[in-house]
Parts: sequence; C-alpha cells; structure tokens
Amino acid sequence: MNKIAIVTDSTAYIPKDFVERHNIRVIPLKIHWDDTTLVDGVDITPAQFYDRLEKSSTIPSTSQPSAGDFLQVFKELAPHYDGIIAPLISSGISGTVDSAEAALAMFSEIPVEIIDTHSTSAGLGLVVTAVAQAVSDGKSLKEIKQLAEDIVKRSKLFFVVDTLKYLHKNGRIGGASRYLGSALSIKPILFLDDQGKIDALEKVRTKRKATERLIQLAVEKADGKPVNVGVMHANAIKEVMNLRDQLLEQLDCAQIEIYEISPVIGAHVGPGSIGLGIYTSKK
Repeated sequence: MNKIAIVTDSTAYIPKDFVERHNIRVIPLKIHWDDTTLVDGVDITPAQFYDRLEKSSTIPSTSQPSAGDFLQVFKELAPHYDGIIAPLISSGISGTVDSAEAALAMFSEIPVEIIDTHSTSAGLGLVVTAVAQAVSDGKSLKEIKQLAEDIVKRSKLFFVVDTLKYLHKNGRIGGASRYLGSALSIKPILFLDDQGKIDALEKVRTKRKATERLIQLAVEKADGKPVNVGVMHANAIKEVMNLRDQLLEQLDCAQIEIYEISPVIGAHVGPGSIGLGIYTSKK
C-alpha cells in the first residue's frame, strides 16, 4: 500500500488533534503587524489576534509561505512516503499555490499533487478532511487527487463580514467593492467564485438576516442531498453555534464541523465574520 503524505497551509485551521492523528504537515502563512512578523497559528492564537485587532490602530498585512518553505517540507517527507497531496488556499486570494508549484519545479524525489481548492478556512478544511480519510482508506495518489478535485468542483463557500474595511485595506475585496460606502447596518453576503476570488452575492440589513440567508443558500446548494458542511467564525462562537444548530435542523448533514478562522484570514475579513463551506455527498 502506498504511503501518502498530506501537506496543507495554516488557513485551513484544522484542530490540532486531527493534524496529529493524520500526520498532516501544516505550512504557515505569516502576519506582518507594525514591526513584527508573526507565524499564523504558531506565534498568535485567534483569541489573541482578535483582541489585539480590536484595540489596534493599524491593520496587519499577510504573506504566503516561500517556495523554500514548501521545498524543505517536501524533502523532509520524501524518505518516508511514496507521494504527497497538498490541498491549499485559493490562488485567487493568495500566492501560496504559486510558492508550492515553484518548489515542485525544484523537487523530483517523489510525486507531488498540488490542489488549488479555490477556497480557504472551512472550505479548505473540508477538502483536507476528505483527503485524510482517503489516505486512511489506502487510496492511491491518483485516486486522492481525483477525489479532491471532484470535491472542489462541488463546493461553495459563503460568508458575511461585519465591515468591508479589512478586505478593502488588504486589497482582497474583489467584487465586494461595489458595497463600499454602504450603511454600516448593511451586511454583505460574499462568496468565493469559480476562480476562488471574493465576489459579492447580495446585501441584507442585519446580521440575523445574514445568518438566515446563509442557511437558505446552504439549503439551495444541498438540493435535498446529504451534505458535508464546515461552519466558520472570527471570534463569533455564539453566532456560529446558532448557525450550526439551524443547519443541522434543515439539512441532511453527513458531516458538520466548526472552524475558527485563522489569524491570517481574520486579518482580511475582520472579527465577527461567519460563514460556511458546503458540498454535496455522492450518494
């Protein structure tokens, strides 16, 4: 049986026990704040990050891992595995996939499959979870790549932010720019498009209505089929628990997980953001 290693990035923000159980290598992105560089998920926790963000007069920027970061991990894994599968944050919002592909151009010891998930956070976490199960089931690298790509095609990621200022400041606002200057009470429903770029779906007047709309979108996406769901939040645990409970009532959930939004993604969406990743099960 082939031994397949899993590599992902820190924006998936998968629980530590899951990472350890499946021997997943997590390559962190970085946060640049004033004169300090912090490693995502290592030097600062989400709770510490959002507390500092709310008090800070400056907004941090972020950066992808280098090709060298990926190359080092590939080389460390090569003697122990027959192949590597690497589901990563969307190339539409990060250069992480580019760094991984640059590393792959310098590496030939074992096969590596890089998966641009066109997603992040809960959406990326769902792909990594499915990949981990496939590895545990003894699937081949080719089979796991096909599974991951199939899930990516069936997935959607929707989210709502309290304010667009973080996306605007960090240059990730994309199609959501049409809502800049809206009243503060307006809550934009955003999504990642087929290229994994941020776009605006619509706007609603309150956070409660935004949550209701997220549920409607999930129900529409499910279309009566069993679904795998990841709900995500940026320092908004009560709201995301409410979202999860309502989704459990209205959907046939084969899987539903809660993901904290990592500090790197939190720097772009801001505290109070909630959302969901979803794909239909093949049954």
